[in-house]
Amino acid sequence: MPRLTDQEKQEILRFIEADKPLPDKYRFLLFGEKREVELVWNGKTNEVCNIVLPFQTIEQVDEPRAENLGDTSAQGFLFDERGRQLKGWTNKLIWGDNKLVLSSLKNGPLREEIEAQGGLKLIYIDPPFDVGADFSMDIEIGSDTFTKKPNILEEIAYRDTWGKGADSFISMIYERLVLMRDLLSEDGSIYVHCDWRVNHHLRQVLDEVFGRDSFLNEIIWKYFSFKRKTAKKFPQKHDDIISYRNSKNKFIWHTQFKPHSADYLKRWKIDKDGRRYRDDVNPTAGGTRIIYLDEVEGDIVDSVWDNIPPVNPQAIERVNYPTQKPEALLERIIKASSNEGDLVADFFCGSGTMAAVAEKLGRKWIASDLGKFAIHTTRKRMIGVQRGLKAEGKDYRAFEILNLGKYERQHYIGVNPNLREGEQIRQLQEKESAFIDLILKAYRAEKVENFACFNGKRAGRLVSVGPVNLPVTRLFVEEIILECRKKQITRVDLLGFEFEMGLFPNVLDEARSKGIDIAPKYIPAEVFDKRAVEKNQVVFHDVAAIEVKPIVKEGKKGQPGSVAVELTDFSVFYSQDSIKHAEETLGNKGSKIIAEKGQIVKVSKDAQGIVSREVLTKNWTDWIDYWAVDFNFESKREIIRVKNPETDEWEEQWTGDYIFENEWQSFRTRKDRSLELVSVSRECLPGVRKIAVKVVDIFGNDTMTIIGVRV
Repeated sequence: MPRLTDQEKQEILRFIEADKPLPDKYRFLLFGEKREVELVWNGKTNEVCNIVLPFQTIEQVDEPRAENLGDTSAQGFLFDERGRQLKGWTNKLIWGDNKLVLSSLKNGPLREEIEAQGGLKLIYIDPPFDVGADFSMDIEIGSDTFTKKPNILEEIAYRDTWGKGADSFISMIYERLVLMRDLLSEDGSIYVHCDWRVNHHLRQVLDEVFGRDSFLNEIIWKYFSFKRKTAKKFPQKHDDIISYRNSKNKFIWHTQFKPHSADYLKRWKIDKDGRRYRDDVNPTAGGTRIIYLDEVEGDIVDSVWDNIPPVNPQAIERVNYPTQKPEALLERIIKASSNEGDLVADFFCGSGTMAAVAEKLGRKWIASDLGKFAIHTTRKRMIGVQRGLKAEGKDYRAFEILNLGKYERQHYIGVNPNLREGEQIRQLQEKESAFIDLILKAYRAEKVENFACFNGKRAGRLVSVGPVNLPVTRLFVEEIILECRKKQITRVDLLGFEFEMGLFPNVLDEARSKGIDIAPKYIPAEVFDKRAVEKNQVVFHDVAAIEVKPIVKEGKKGQPGSVAVELTDFSVFYSQDSIKHAEETLGNKGSKIIAEKGQIVKVSKDAQGIVSREVLTKNWTDWIDYWAVDFNFESKREIIRVKNPETDEWEEQWTGDYIFENEWQSFRTRKDRSLELVSVSRECLPGVRKIAVKVVDIFGNDTMTIIGVRV
C-alpha cells in the first residue's frame, strides 16, 4: 500500500468518525494495485439473488405426431399411442420475474437437467432498453383496434423500476447477467440486443461480468425504414447486438455467409456456359487459375448486418407484438453460436422469436418473460411452429408452461421457502396480518373484527381474503357459506390469487340457493407494489365463467366411445378505463376504445361535441383468443422438487394439482381471425372421466373449468 501522509491519515479518520464516504482519491491511494477502469453506479453491490423457488407446471403442449404410431417399443416409449412425447427434454416457457427464474434455474434442481443437456450454449436477450417506450398491445376487435395497457406490475418493472435512469437499468441488468453467465456452459456465448440509449452502459457491464478479453463482437444491425427530416442529428437507423463468450479459450463458432452483392457480381466474367468466373493470380504456382463463383461459399457475414429487414406489417411471421424481431436475425445468431441439439435460452422472450427459430433449427430452448401476454403470444406461436414442422414431416419437441406460482407470492410477502415446514407456517402467520391489511387497502375496504372468515367490508358487502400460498378451495367457500347463514350475511366479495379447479360455477349456485351472493374476484399481482396501491391503480377483476357441452358418442358393444367438447358461452368482466371518463376527456372529432365491465365500447365525439357509443364486442366469442381441451384431466400429477432441509437432498412432492395436457386447441391468428367452437372427437374407453377446458381471452388472461363425463 502506498505511504500516506499524516494529513491524509487524519483526513481519513475525520471521514470515518463523521460516518461519511471517503473521497474517490483514497480508493486509489489505499488500494493502488487495484487501479483500473471500473463501472460504478449508485447502489452497486456484488450480492446476487440466490432464491430457489419450485417451478410449477401449469400446462404441457405437444402436437401429436400421428393418430396412431402403432408399436411404440421401437421408439423406446418416447411417444404414447397418439404420438405425444413421454420422455426426453421438454422445452420450457416460463412466466415470472426473470431474476427469480434465473436464480431458481441456477441454484435449483432444474440445473441438473440443464447440465445433462450439455448446459446452455447460447443466450440471446432483448431487454426493454427504451425507457420511454409504450408497452401497450394493439388487439383487433372486428375492424377496430383496442389498445391494451400493460398491467401495473409490468408498467412498474419496465418503466418505473428500470426507467429511473442509468443506475436503475444497470442494477437490473447487472444482476441478471451475472446469473446468466453462471448458467452458460464453458463453450457458451451471450448476445445482448440494445440501441444507442444503453449500448455504452451495456459494454461496460458486460466487460465487468464476462471480462474484456471475452468480448466477441459489437454487431450493427442496420435496418430500413422511412427517414424523417431532422435538423439536429443524423437519423438513428440501427441497433447494436453485443456478444461475449463465457470462456477465453473455447466457444462455439460457425462462420456465416450471405449472397454476394450485385456490385460484387459485376466484377466476375461469364463463360459460354453462363458460369461466373474470374482469373486468380497465383504467384506460388507461377501463373493464374480460374475460380468459379458457384464454388465460392458466399460472402462472409461481418459485423455490419445490412441485409435483414425488420418485420414488416404484412410479414407472415408478424404476430403484432411491438418489440418483435425478424426470424432471420435470430437464425443467423443461433446458427453461428450453437449446434443442432444444443440448448439455447431467451430470458426476455417477448413474442417468442428466439424459441420459434430454435425449434425450427433443431435446438432445445428455454424462454421466459414477466408479461402474461408475452407468454400467451409465444404459446400460440410455438403451437403454430409444431403444426408447421408436423406438416413438413420434421421433428419437434413438446413444451411446457411453468411459473413460480404460489411460491413466488410467498417470496413477495417474505416467507423463506428454505425453512422447515413448521417454521414456514409460523412465518406465514406472522406475515398474514400485514398481508391482509395490504389487500384490503388495495381493495379500498375497511377492516373488520370478530369474524371467522371475513377480513373487511366495502359498499355493504363483507370481504373475505383467500390465502396467499394456496388456491381458494371448496372447503374455504363452504366455511364462508356456514358463517353467512349463522350471521344472516347475504353479500360477500371473495378475493383470491387462484381458485380451485372446477370450483365455479357450482359452488356459487349452491350459495345462491341459500340466499347468499358470493362474488369471486382475482387479486392482481400489482397489490405488492406500494405505489400502485397508494395511487388506487389496482383493479380486482371478476372471475370469468366458461360454459361447455360434452358431445358423447357411445361405442358399439365392447368398443371405445368418443367425446368432443362444444364451447357454448364465455363471460368476462374486464375493465380498462370507463365510458364516463372517456366522454369527459375526449376532444371534438375524437374517439377512444375502452373496456368496461366485460364490454368493449368505442366512444366518439363529433364536431359539435355530441357523444356516441358503439359496442364492439357483438358476441361472447369476441372475447376469446384461444381455447384448449384436456380430454383426460387428472391423468398427470404436478410434481415439484424441493430440498429436504434435514438431508439437503432434492425430493419430489405432489402439489395436489394436475397438469393441463393441451390435447386440442383453436386460436385466432393475425391472418385468420376465425375460431372453431367444437373440438375434435377423442376416442375414450368406457367409464367416467374429467375433461378440462381452458379459455384465454384477448388480453392473455386464462380461465379453466372441469366437467365430468360418462362414456
